[in-house]
Amino acid sequence: MSGEAANMVSEAGIVEVPLAQTGEGIVDCELVRWFVKEGECVEEFQPLCEVQSDKATIEITSRYKGKVSKVNFMPGAVLTPCFFGFFRVGETLLEIMISDGDGSFKLEEKENSQREREVLATPAVRSLARQLGIALKDVAGSGEAGRVLKDDVLKIASVKEAVESDITGISSTPAETGETVPADEITDFDKISADRVEQMQDDKVIPVRGFRRIMAKTMAAAASVPHFHYMEEINVDALVKLRAHLQLQTRSKLTFLPFLIKALSLTLVRYPILNSNINQDASEIRCKTWHNVGVAMATDSGLAVPNIKQVQKLSLEEIADEITRLSKLAAANKLTPDDVSNGTITVSNFGAIGGKFGSPVLNLPEAAILAVGRIQKLPRFNEEGRVYPASIMSVTLGADHRVIDGATIARFCNEWKDMVEHPEKFLLSLK
Repeated sequence: MSGEAANMVSEAGIVEVPLAQTGEGIVDCELVRWFVKEGECVEEFQPLCEVQSDKATIEITSRYKGKVSKVNFMPGAVLTPCFFGFFRVGETLLEIMISDGDGSFKLEEKENSQREREVLATPAVRSLARQLGIALKDVAGSGEAGRVLKDDVLKIASVKEAVESDITGISSTPAETGETVPADEITDFDKISADRVEQMQDDKVIPVRGFRRIMAKTMAAAASVPHFHYMEEINVDALVKLRAHLQLQTRSKLTFLPFLIKALSLTLVRYPILNSNINQDASEIRCKTWHNVGVAMATDSGLAVPNIKQVQKLSLEEIADEITRLSKLAAANKLTPDDVSNGTITVSNFGAIGGKFGSPVLNLPEAAILAVGRIQKLPRFNEEGRVYPASIMSVTLGADHRVIDGATIARFCNEWKDMVEHPEKFLLSLK
């Protein structure tokens, strides 16, 4: 989704580009990456940067032709959108010098000395870095928007001093003169020094950004909700045959998931309490009319849960096509706010990556989540008492125990299981 940046033009010919409101209910956004850099010319409607909210990833575009004169934030910064209707001013993403139309700009280019000041730091910190012989560009800032703080400089200085100290100690040993050091003369101090240098290597740090940040917030909130889990095994022999037969009749990618989702929707008609949520003070339960079924998807950026809208109105082919569409968008980090909003119940198909059992965590504010394990061949008895290889799928149904009691979960799961084991019953629900 593209969000056109709102801009404010000063008399000096500078356009200030703030982060405009990118969607209903969005409180803050994380700056993911820049598509432009300082000194680069931009065209009207050219993408400037990519931001990610709790809803989706959004491209911010320019409304003006000009040259980028200043970039105010580094990737990873969390920004607040502006609300012009309530006179709230958003944080300025960058500044653009407007082109006069003949290729010239209203302002002269910045001097090279300004480029040396691209690193955010106070004069006191810059002075300290010069005294210690440390280049600010080599320091990872821990302050807001990547600002280099005094502690950041001192930390680098201490590591530098320690390394130089160890190197000095090593250079004064006989090894420097080409002499051989007997093994019995190697002291514990020498070993400690070597270990110390090794320990100075930075650990790998993974920033909690994008979908990972959303997942962390959602899971933290879900920890306060009492979960109830119900496990079951389902014989899907009939479904395996039906899917193989129908796949030959369609161009859609007909996996088992569309069947499970459609059966889920048909069962929700009789058990609407599973398609509900509870308000914050637990005083009201709202049963949703539409079946917007979320599908948990693992991406390189973390867990995404887009949802298929109004499943009760869709055919198996339409559900399959929607899963394919959402999967492609999730993989490309291009899900829109609409794709991930207003879900009513979630399905997690961890069986697709080989999992058999799981204990799913609710995708709040939803009241239920279904986790599906992989199908495996297991011995079972037929009606004659003979052992045969059956296709068995394990499932776990998780629920908000404030909303749904255990007996309701069991009855719901029994009916859903019956429909999955006898897919011909889908025909009874045709209209």
